[in-house]
Amino acid sequence: MHEDAFKPLRFDPYSDEEMRQRAMEYFEKMRTRRSVREFSTRDVPREVIENCLRTAGSAPSGANMQPWHFVVISNRELKRKIREAAEEEERAFYDHRAGDEWLEALAPLGTDAQKPFLEDAPWLIVVFLKKFTFDEQGKKHKNYYTAESVGIACGFLLGALHWAGLATLTHTPSPMKFLNEVLERPKTERAYMIIPVGYPSRDAQVPVITKERLGDIATFKT
Repeated sequence: MHEDAFKPLRFDPYSDEEMRQRAMEYFEKMRTRRSVREFSTRDVPREVIENCLRTAGSAPSGANMQPWHFVVISNRELKRKIREAAEEEERAFYDHRAGDEWLEALAPLGTDAQKPFLEDAPWLIVVFLKKFTFDEQGKKHKNYYTAESVGIACGFLLGALHWAGLATLTHTPSPMKFLNEVLERPKTERAYMIIPVGYPSRDAQVPVITKERLGDIATFKT
């Protein structure tokens, strides 16, 4: 092991009371996050998006391979192309790909094949999963726990964007191979998620939903 492979951890603990307060404050903020499908075209500073992406890039990953790539789009023409391709896949999904049970589950959310948010939102963040990483010499290295790692990074990103005061949506048209072509990404990457980002429109509405209680999602063994 190289002597410089590790360094002392900088960790400043909080008091029990500070931890309780910080945990509750974060919960109270994050519980207000909702998936928004009606966006304003109001601009969002690029610096805000950049810092939220830095947060996503700090997420843990298998063997620290960081198997993600974020393509960030504000170009109107490119957003239009993505919307057209996504709606083509969505029409096929709603018309014949999705089974009755799936459509029934989606019904309360009021979704359909029309995706105007892909053009209205000032930013689209397309998340790609990298199956392999190439070093400076061009040698290919396998990435590990890619789905788990990218999922964690997306969670960090959504949390950061909401904390910054922005609305988001997790959009996953199926299949998403068209994104590799439209965004000129290599075949060794797989589109994982589209995240529209911006402000909600003034008349935006969201479905009435409930979240399970702590006792329903967690079991403590003490």
